[in-house]
Parts: sequence; C-alpha cells; structure tokens
Amino acid sequence: MKMSLFRNRPETETGLKSPAPKGSDSELKLEKDGMSDTESKVDSGVPEVPVPPDDTPEVLNKALSGLSSRWKNWWVRGILTLAMISFFFFIIYLGPMVLMMIVLCVQIKCFQEIITIGYSVYHSYHLPWFRTLSWYFLLCVNYFFYGETVTDYFFTLVQREEPLRILSKYHRFISFALYLTGFCMFVLSLVKKHYRLQFYMFGWTHVTLLIVVTQSHLIIHNLFEGMIWFIVPISCVICNDIMAYMFGFFFGRTPLIKLSPKKTWEGFIGGFFSTIVFGIMLSYVMAGYRYFVCPVEFNNDSNSFQVDCEPSDLFQLQDYALPRSLYSLLSPQTTVHLYPFQIHSIALSSFASIVGPFGGFFASGFKRAFKIKDFANTIPGHGGIMDRFDCQYLMATFVNVYIASFIRGPNPSKVIQQLLALRADQQLHIFNSLKAHLTEKGLLPALEEATA
Repeated sequence: MKMSLFRNRPETETGLKSPAPKGSDSELKLEKDGMSDTESKVDSGVPEVPVPPDDTPEVLNKALSGLSSRWKNWWVRGILTLAMISFFFFIIYLGPMVLMMIVLCVQIKCFQEIITIGYSVYHSYHLPWFRTLSWYFLLCVNYFFYGETVTDYFFTLVQREEPLRILSKYHRFISFALYLTGFCMFVLSLVKKHYRLQFYMFGWTHVTLLIVVTQSHLIIHNLFEGMIWFIVPISCVICNDIMAYMFGFFFGRTPLIKLSPKKTWEGFIGGFFSTIVFGIMLSYVMAGYRYFVCPVEFNNDSNSFQVDCEPSDLFQLQDYALPRSLYSLLSPQTTVHLYPFQIHSIALSSFASIVGPFGGFFASGFKRAFKIKDFANTIPGHGGIMDRFDCQYLMATFVNVYIASFIRGPNPSKVIQQLLALRADQQLHIFNSLKAHLTEKGLLPALEEATA
C-alpha cells in the first residue's frame, strides 16, 4: 500500500528520500523471492511490523518437543482446530442470540487486528485521533446496520416503545449525523505536511469497515433466514480449509499461487471434492430438524426468539430421477430421495472451495505487503481471528446474494408491518384497492363463502 512509502523516511519538508543503491541487501533478498525490480523499490519502505512471540501453550510445547517444526505445527493446528470446532458446536447449542453476539465479537476483533497494522505505520508520526476516529466510525456503522436490523425484525416491539419508535423513525438521519460528526473531526485533525498519509489512513479505515462490518451484518441476516443458512456455509469453508491443508500436507507437490506458497493444486482439488461431499451430507442431516431450517423470529408474546414453523418445500424430501447413465450401476433404483436444499448446498460448497479461498489469497497478499505472517497471534498455530475468517466474509456475501436471488420471496409479515405504520386513511385506501382486486379475480366471494 502507498501509505507504507512514508515509513522510515526522514521528516523533511518534501518527505522524500533518495532511493536505495542498487544491489542493496534488501533489494537482492526481494529479487530472490521472485519480485521484480519495481516491486522491490516500492516495497523497500514497508514498515517492519514486530513479529509476535510464540504463544503456544507450554503443555503442547513440552509434549511435542521431540518433533520437527513441520509436524509440531501440524499437531498444534490440529488440536486447536478440534477445540474451535467444539466451541462452534457449543455456541450453536446455545441458540441464535448467542451466535449473533459471537459474530459481533468476531467483527470487533477482526477490525482491531487490521486497524492495529495501520496504526503501526501511522503512530510513528504521532498524529492525533486516528485510532479514536477508527473506533468511532466502527460504532457509527454498527449503529446504522444493527438499527436497520432491529427495525426489520423487531417492528412490533419498536412500535410499542415510544423511545424506540422515535429512534426507528429518524434512524437514518441520526446515523448520518453521527458519521458527519466523525467526518468533521477527521478534517479538523489534518496536520500540515502529512495530509497524504492521513487520507491513506482514512481510506484504510473505511475499506476495513466495508470488508468487516458489512460482511458480518450479512452473516446475521443469513442467520435470520434459518440457522442452516448460517451453519452450512461456515462449515463448508471450515471443511475446505481443513481438507485442503490435509491433502496439501500429505500429497502437495504443485504450487497453486505465488501469494500463498504453501497452497498446492493437490490441496485445492482435494478440498473441493471433500467439501462437496461434506456439504451434501451435512445438509441432509440438518434439513430434518426444524431448529435449523425455520427462520429466526421474535415472539412478541414471550419477548424472545423462537425457531418453530412448518418447514417449507425446500426442506421436504422429494424424489429425483437419476440420469440414465447411472441406471446400470444403481438398478433397479431409478430415483433418489433428496431435500431440495441439498442441491443448493452443492452451489454453496462449490463457492466455498473454488472462490472462497481467494479471500485467503487476498489476505495473504495483504500480509506480504506488510511483511507479517499473521494478523495477530490470538490462536496458536492459526494466527489471528482475521486469519480464520478471511474466507468466511466472502462466503457470507455470496450466501446473502444467493438467498435474495434464488430462495427468498415476498415476505407477508414485512408487508403487514409497513401497512400498520401507515395512517388510517392510507390503510383504508389500500384495503379497498385490495378488496376490488380480489373481487375482480373472483377470489373474494370464495373466501366469503368459506368464512360463512
């Protein structure tokens, strides 16, 4: 990133520094890594971010002391992966509200890890308000997104409480006013001779908000559609990550991409087929339980979330004819019982294993730009939280777009909520228009006879 060019340069009036002589150690080292002369010159000013110490638990260090570093890392990653999967099962058991809180906590931690990298560059100039403004903008964006969510899914509760009703009515204006305040604070914080760097960091903060906060908001929206839309995509990404690592560790020979030298074609292909099979099997198991397939709704009578409904056709077993080419192999079986959601799971699994890894490649390129191995050292053997969720955020966007494009239809409950918010004369006009429409189609007399 361009902001890195200002690191380690003397603070002169022009802020310029004479280029490093050709043949310097740093330049030769970069050339050895396969980088061009132009890239070497550009990256020569990248800040040295301190390498975090090894925080592997002492118990594991002692137990694995006799192994090589390669196998030690394998066992550490494996043990911590099992621990994280167990924790994932536990929070699923606790219900949707806990899942939403976990998503919010993960979002905040990912934001902190990315902003900390930027702060390592910015802090050297002792310019005011960067970290304060970054967290302020995070608060503003979360207020906007979660306020919209509360208005959509808790409409009756919001209309029942006068303070909430006022906040809901003027929500977007309040959100804009909060952001505008932060914008003015940024302008007032500008320091002569460092304008360019400050605008770099302003952009840094906003791109981070776009990547982290927007995607986490979409994850919560997916969760409201039914926990299966939350669990299956996340599990597919986890499965692909694990199986690609396993196939690459034992069979990897062919490098996949320069941004991530340890990734191999063997791991990529093995992860793809494993994820497809895993997605179909997991979908079959989960589609049979209402707890997973029903939308998460707020019960106004009990003031709590409920996950109970009559499953839609998407989660009803149906017969599908097998291709004729398989008749000889499965004879006399000519049909197969599947949930329609299992077919959709193939699309989710394919994205998780083909496109999803590009989120990881993007993160690898970002880390290489700043010469760091991981975003943080929160999880031994895995790095920071952002290192584990770099693919999840890309997946969340795809799932949300997929649901909106192929699954979700008009929502009667939201239409009714909007109607109830209208004035009495507007409601009466809509009622008469709807009545005339149903009468014209011949549906209203039938309904009246049924009522009688």
